[in-house]
Amino acid sequence: MKVCIIGDGLVSLALANVLIQKELSVDILSNLKKIKYDKTRTIGLSESNVDYFNNEIINIKKILWKINSIKVFTEKSSNNEILKFENNNKEIFSIIQNYKLEKILIQNLRSNKLIKFIKTNTNQDFDYTKYKLIINCNPKHQLTRKFFSKKIEKIYNSHAYTTIINHKKTANKTAFQNFTNNGPIAFLPISSTQTSVVYSVRNKKKNDPYDIKNLIKKYNPKYSITKVDDCKRFELKASNLRQYYKNNILAFGDLLHKIHPLAGQGFNMSIRDIKLLSDLIDQRINLGLEIDYRLCNEFQKNSKDKNYIFSASIDWIYELFNFESKINSNFLSKSINLVGKNKLLNTYLKKFADAGIRN
Repeated sequence: MKVCIIGDGLVSLALANVLIQKELSVDILSNLKKIKYDKTRTIGLSESNVDYFNNEIINIKKILWKINSIKVFTEKSSNNEILKFENNNKEIFSIIQNYKLEKILIQNLRSNKLIKFIKTNTNQDFDYTKYKLIINCNPKHQLTRKFFSKKIEKIYNSHAYTTIINHKKTANKTAFQNFTNNGPIAFLPISSTQTSVVYSVRNKKKNDPYDIKNLIKKYNPKYSITKVDDCKRFELKASNLRQYYKNNILAFGDLLHKIHPLAGQGFNMSIRDIKLLSDLIDQRINLGLEIDYRLCNEFQKNSKDKNYIFSASIDWIYELFNFESKINSNFLSKSINLVGKNKLLNTYLKKFADAGIRN
């Protein structure tokens, strides 16, 4: 049986690596012009998703940097964190540079006879009739415009600036999130001498990269910075599709849902979707059932509501701290600090970040 995956991003490549283990033939429709990955972009992976990658997709131990704790600050909390997540000095999160993950996923696919990469244009006519299942991960594809235009969307009037800071050697096992008056900034370690920075700035106008670098230095939690690489910029939006499938075409990845990057949960949501889809495919194979439009319906029934709730939760966190900065008060921060000190609630928040709301 043949499956078609539209798009060649990280989610598409990870999903293809899962499908070939089920002896399914997969055609990947990739861009005619290969988009070179920005080396400033990173993704965070929860520990449960790291385990899933290593056991069910491909071993990524050599390319990830493990985080033992996460500290959360606000503009008004100064050097005192309002939340701290840790687990007896064990890793609770990992950071990977996008281009490294892409490289290892593609290498594994290119050596497999079940995989075929097909170069196409997003507007090019293509014969999809030979596929029992089509998984669309490309927001710009013609099938997206035809079948998946209805969505719940939020524009944050913000832009994210990403860069890598180089610094003197340190253990670098703690990630930092600071909710500043300009927007949230995250310091995400990727080695003992480098840290990825994602700064979401609330501003409709394009900021001078020099100003962004100065703000990074201002909120720098601990690093002896030797160099700040050039900043890359992208607009921030959140969206959720109203309908997950049309016939045997299933929307997936960023096309399905997109959230604010403040908690590093976007890619984790998609990996949980891959887990679910994989389980549903296994069930149908074991029962001798076809993998067709009914699979798409089962996936929607088991994921749509939970994805909406999780997406709304991330947006709520963003708006909570945004509201605090607007009213010029630290009441909310103090309240959150008290919540964070409650062991039961702290454990729940860690579980929520690690596994979402499906387990």
